[in-house]
Amino acid sequence: MTRYIAACLLLGLTVTLPFAARAADDPPADTAATVSADAKVVGTAVKHSAKAVAKSAKAGAQQAADAAKEVAHKVAVAGKRGATEVAAAAKRGAAKTKAAVTHGNPATKEPTSAGNSDGKPDH
Repeated sequence: MTRYIAACLLLGLTVTLPFAARAADDPPADTAATVSADAKVVGTAVKHSAKAVAKSAKAGAQQAADAAKEVAHKVAVAGKRGATEVAAAAKRGAAKTKAAVTHGNPATKEPTSAGNSDGKPDH
């Protein structure tokens, strides 16, 4: 972006320097008309440079937006993949826990159906 601003300033100076050099010589008879014409030329050059800078800035912004969109897509894909892996790990853990409880693993006891071990409900 600064390249374009520098180019704009350089173009403006390039356009104005010949007029300044001519002003240092003998002034023309119709100074007001010459100054007005010179101002129009400089104004046109600056306007053209400003349009070029704006166009370049717009293109740069579009490139930045495209890059951001691509990064966001990659982050979303990675997040989805990570969530899928976490869900699969949780599912495997739940299956292992269920298998340990339902198959009567010696390290775990079978749950009793109601209350205490004699089969009578607690009151």
